[in-house]
Amino acid sequence: MPLRHLAPRDQDLFWRYGRGPAVDVPDPLVHRAVERHAAATPYAVAAEHHGTTLTYGELDRYADALAARLILEGVRPGDHVGLFVRRSLPMLVGLLGILKAGAAYVPQDIGLAPPAQLAHVVRAAATRVVLTQRAHAARIPRGPRVLALDEPLPRARAPRPRIDPGDGCYVLFTSGTTGCPNGVKVTHRNVANLLCTEPGGLGIRPGDRVAQLLNIAFDMAAWEILGCLAHGATLVVRGKDIAAAARTATVLVATPTVLAGIDPAACPRVRTVAVAGEPCPRPLADAWAARAAFHNCCGPTETTIVNTMSRHTPAAPLLTIGRPTPNTTVYVLDADRRALPIGEVGEMWAGGDCVSAGYLGNDELNAERYAPDPFLGSGHRMFRTRDLGRWTPGGELEHLGRTDDQVKVRGFRVELDSVSSVLEGVPGCTRAVTLRRDARSLVSFVCPADVDPDAARRAVADALPYYCVPDDVMPMTALPETDRGKIDKPALLKLARERTAVASR
Repeated sequence: MPLRHLAPRDQDLFWRYGRGPAVDVPDPLVHRAVERHAAATPYAVAAEHHGTTLTYGELDRYADALAARLILEGVRPGDHVGLFVRRSLPMLVGLLGILKAGAAYVPQDIGLAPPAQLAHVVRAAATRVVLTQRAHAARIPRGPRVLALDEPLPRARAPRPRIDPGDGCYVLFTSGTTGCPNGVKVTHRNVANLLCTEPGGLGIRPGDRVAQLLNIAFDMAAWEILGCLAHGATLVVRGKDIAAAARTATVLVATPTVLAGIDPAACPRVRTVAVAGEPCPRPLADAWAARAAFHNCCGPTETTIVNTMSRHTPAAPLLTIGRPTPNTTVYVLDADRRALPIGEVGEMWAGGDCVSAGYLGNDELNAERYAPDPFLGSGHRMFRTRDLGRWTPGGELEHLGRTDDQVKVRGFRVELDSVSSVLEGVPGCTRAVTLRRDARSLVSFVCPADVDPDAARRAVADALPYYCVPDDVMPMTALPETDRGKIDKPALLKLARERTAVASR
């Protein structure tokens, strides 16, 4: 009995809080839902980009032709097909065609990914076929068969493959900020469990307009694209102007960094917003929650986009990450993987139908991050998120940073996100990031540029122990971003060290 060390009340709350609702998933294969919309409303607009539209009937027909071509090229269920593209309507045809062929798509932004990364992805995913656009074909590494999505496809017919919900839907490569990017295989069952149930479906329905803002290589882009098309809405594929796409949308999915660049007052049609990928500043959440249904979410790629969601309101005492999504579980465990009493801080592990199939070709990392689930049993696995959290008395999860964001400064343990959270409470501060500059000092970056650094340091000194006070607070007009729409922490550290070097001359 893995819970016998807990008091009876904590045993009861472990399951009451930690288990999402058990619901049926209507579409275990998300692309089948897209096909049904195409059959029912073939002239409805599935997507638009730069003034060009694509109907559901056209999308389904083009994707069927592509799937037949892929099958004739030898693509089979279980295979991985590269989708190395720029944001476009052909990108959607490629994605859907790969799924119809029974393969998993492996997305990369061909305009942003360096050649070495593309070559690594091709090798690691054993990719024999890559889809791209003519203008970018020369950038594809040598080896795989290259097919251009914007060239006419010869008519072809092929038998439809049998696809199992346990087959791969996509392979996402982690950012690689701590080393070589790792490919994570996410199944159809994983994806459908989030996108085809609520709240992960975000209430999307025909007539909605979902903005497609994010990099195709980022798993939240699958939430935008497949979440929209599976529910019969229109995908607004952005150009260079993110805000322009957001202004015409009713649903936004974004990182807090991307959302911070969009003015809520300029988006009167937006009714639903979901953020994930990094901690959300409370002022940003409150600004959007005053106008729309605002969902603060959390979950790494390995637990299928997000596995906890919270509907936030400005009146809420805390900005939490909520509760587990349907058919999933969240456990707060100690270092020995034992369940902690409600209210104690521990590491969050995720279980249930969100847990992905694992890393490609990395048994050592799989053994470190995935483990048999002793709570669900019956062959289930759980995933170590490396996120710190605790349950509130009311059953909401507080996200308390990453285990790797707990650093030692002058011998004391500091949670960097706790420092940033205090800074975001300073009047006028909309965003803050705190980093360890060296073994003895912290540096914080705040937006906008007119935040008073001295007032910011005093706020931290009033709220936290002295060793948490940053040595420097650097106001900035904007924080640098990665190509996935998150804050670029290495770039900030480089800036801090350059300024220190200049000051010491």
